[in-house]
Amino acid sequence: MKILIISLTILIINFNCYGQTKKIVGEVRNSKSNLAYVNIGIANKTVGTVSNAEGFFNLVLNDAVKPNDTVTFFYVGFKPEKYLVSELNKENNIILLSPEQMELNEVVVSSNKIKLKPEKIGRETKGLSLPNSNSGGNVDDRLSKENGMKLKINSNCHIKDLNFDITTNDFASLKFRINFYKIVNDLPTDLIVQKDIIFEIKDSYLGRFKVDLEPYKIYFKKDIGEVAVSIQWLESIKKDEKSKFFSISTVAASPINTAYFRAKAMDTWKKSRQSLSFYLETEFLD
Repeated sequence: MKILIISLTILIINFNCYGQTKKIVGEVRNSKSNLAYVNIGIANKTVGTVSNAEGFFNLVLNDAVKPNDTVTFFYVGFKPEKYLVSELNKENNIILLSPEQMELNEVVVSSNKIKLKPEKIGRETKGLSLPNSNSGGNVDDRLSKENGMKLKINSNCHIKDLNFDITTNDFASLKFRINFYKIVNDLPTDLIVQKDIIFEIKDSYLGRFKVDLEPYKIYFKKDIGEVAVSIQWLESIKKDEKSKFFSISTVAASPINTAYFRAKAMDTWKKSRQSLSFYLETEFLD
């Protein structure tokens, strides 16, 4: 079996808009403070980012962007805000998000008096890995990138944790967000877990990594069928100036698995038959 690794990296590209370099800068706030790691992007234009830990953002535009394209600001628990590119022409744009009344999603259930059975969903084995030969490019240009897998939910279950195998890691610190998406026409669509699940990987950690999801009390009904589970790049601190790579092992061309990826927030999802070393530990509700 041929084993590869998938790298959460993208190449540097030249950003030109209206004949010159163009970017939109500013900060995202609520009524009290700035908001960290807000998703920002233009749909299907490979243009996106997230605000940093202090709520500031730098959205670099490419030559596909037009003045009447829409920039969307999205953060769980708040109403999305949309602006035309032409409206965001200040030296420092202030984006104000308002809280949104959240309703429990129809796929989320809760029960404390049901017998539970442990089960793993996804690929637990990690196999071997080949050397990473891809250029890392500009680390900041990876902000909001996502990679994930389609996973099958066969029974009502409680999600305990997410696990994946890290084969390459050049970073002192990395922060990611876990997203759960509904699948329509074999592609991720809407978020089905309305919670901001952020975790950090420290000290160039390698090997099996577990993200504890117990505090988020995530339950799925079996009629959801399939979900897409992704990790989204939010922040990185290099170990040294040569730091470029972060990789998760994967088996190539698996006929029964589907991997998903997109380079930027709001961008078009793409899929492949690769299988990440990526699984959920769950408890099935009997």
